[in-house]
Amino acid sequence: MPAAELFMERLLGSLHSKAVPKVLNKGEFLLRAGEIERNLYYIESGAVRAFYLSEFEEQTIRLGYEGSIINSLASFLKGTPSEFYLEPIRKTKLLVISKESFFEVVEESEESRQQYSRLLELLITQLIEREIDLLTTSPIERLNRVLLRSPHLFRHIPLKYIASYLRMKPETLSRIRKS
Repeated sequence: MPAAELFMERLLGSLHSKAVPKVLNKGEFLLRAGEIERNLYYIESGAVRAFYLSEFEEQTIRLGYEGSIINSLASFLKGTPSEFYLEPIRKTKLLVISKESFFEVVEESEESRQQYSRLLELLITQLIEREIDLLTTSPIERLNRVLLRSPHLFRHIPLKYIASYLRMKPETLSRIRKS
């Protein structure tokens, strides 16, 4: 089992009594831009998107579904206002883990600190892969790269959010998938 999954399994086990279950419906926000992220969210079922809202468009920057964690990481780590919104895109069941509880578990042992380090390495790698996706000019190549990392994406996330994540119109994504 990969280090990040081991850490999350251990973390969830350690935090079971401290984690707060929460169910949100589509459109209910976990976090809005300008708020400080104080939690980590483990998605038990459903799906969540992180998006940035500019004066011109709404851009999906991250997608999370069953078995994944999501939050506004920079805000969580630095204690600064988030630039992103976190919104369930369908009814979603979460475990909400506070920053304090999370870091209590991280500091419990050297093994926990090492697993946390591996989790950060994984997150950094994912961010770099995302940057490469955004720099890739071919829509087909962007789709193929994402599908290599998340082959079940279309089972969990509606097409319009995947298209936004890939920086293309839903019609373009539909056309690519048909060809």
